[in-house]
Amino acid sequence: MSGTPINLNKVRKARARVAAKARADNNVVVHGRSKMQKTTDGLESARLGRDLDGKALKSPDDVTGKGRKKP
Repeated sequence: MSGTPINLNKVRKARARVAAKARADNNVVVHGRSKMQKTTDGLESARLGRDLDGKALKSPDDVTGKGRKKP
């Protein structure tokens, strides 16, 4: 043993920081996506939403897609 006393709080906190860093690195591998991937996914989602809205029927009874109701 060395003759210098150690601060156990500092050791405990340093060990917790190392564990948190390891957990964060693991989460990046498992869940992480780059900013470009997130942007691309958002744009794709918006495009699909616009396309779906454009194909909506005009009325609930309309099956022809021309906006007329059945008599």
